[in-house]
Amino acid sequence: MQKTIYVDSILVNAEWKAQQVMIVENGTISDIVDAAKFATGNEMTANSKDLASMVNVDERIEGTVIPGYVDTQVNGGGGVMFNHAPTLESLNIIADAHAQFGTTSLFPTLITDDFATICSAADAISQAIRLNHPSILGVHFEGPHLSVAKKGVHKAAHIRSMSDEELAVYTRKDIGQVIVTVAPENVSPEVIQALVKENVIIALGHSNAPYEVVQQALDAGATGFTHLFNAMSPLTSREPGMVGAALLSDAICGLIVDHQHLHKKSAELACKVKSEKGIMLVTDAMAHVGGTQDTVAFFDTKITRTSTRTGEKLTTPDGTLAGSCLDMHSALRHCVNDLGITLKSASVMASTTASCFTCTQRTIGQLVPGAAANFVVLDDKLNLKAVWQRGLNIHNND
Repeated sequence: MQKTIYVDSILVNAEWKAQQVMIVENGTISDIVDAAKFATGNEMTANSKDLASMVNVDERIEGTVIPGYVDTQVNGGGGVMFNHAPTLESLNIIADAHAQFGTTSLFPTLITDDFATICSAADAISQAIRLNHPSILGVHFEGPHLSVAKKGVHKAAHIRSMSDEELAVYTRKDIGQVIVTVAPENVSPEVIQALVKENVIIALGHSNAPYEVVQQALDAGATGFTHLFNAMSPLTSREPGMVGAALLSDAICGLIVDHQHLHKKSAELACKVKSEKGIMLVTDAMAHVGGTQDTVAFFDTKITRTSTRTGEKLTTPDGTLAGSCLDMHSALRHCVNDLGITLKSASVMASTTASCFTCTQRTIGQLVPGAAANFVVLDDKLNLKAVWQRGLNIHNND
């Protein structure tokens, strides 16, 4: 089934194009061409002010079109935590909660837990992959092979070295693309090499490792860092730490731009050093996103949403920062409005860089022939007007 969609302005291959027609076949972009080719009169040109009204298409979109957001770190949404209910039903709820904010592709993230929960999570992801879920492309295991010293809200009792049984789960071939966050002081370069050989993506985080140990993990094949600056050894004058290694490397760094995890200038510095191709926006979202609850249970404690001078944040009763209530569209707006980043660069960080990190750039994260017709529509004030997934308008704010 073919559909033609006229758009006023669209980001194609990280370049703006005006007055274009997107041709979609069975949810996939087959081409993006100048709208003049679809005009009803031969006298029409691409520069004509009347072109939009003369184009013969199935749909018309007023506003700016950019790729749907890709989030590699989603712990929950819609009132559900993946850890607490690792089922297909939960995945559907989480995906729907984030889709309303423009996230058309995501990697459900399992926080450090016991082995039985890891297995249940993998089985749920397998079901979603088998059913060709439109949002879910794989899974992110954030732990349990982390550093107790930098555990954050991860339960210390579950942090451990990697077993052969866990290695077997991470290398399953029925759970899509797998991301595993590890602390390099807890996982050897040899284990990292073995995982990478099986096409598992290794990110480094929740670590107190010195620079040299981090570099060994990078040399072994790690290609990413989980929430840069947060829960990792800092950059100091005599010890670069994980932060220094991340900034110096070619690896892609996740960044939580909620103004709670990072000072605005720290986020701005990271974007300036790494560029749009080295930073991917992530939410680290908990169940609060797309949900009404201010307080949500979390293992043997609870996480509460509170308002601060710089926005909303999530904390446990002792004040520990516990994920975020950030959505991807807000992250993009923060980058443009507060960090001085262009919409084009912010869009790349919200979509394309993450797809490159997860080796899915041919099908998601950018609007090019062969990719899914996943996109969001913005007005001139960056308000989210609509969300499209596989060529269908799944959320409309007009």
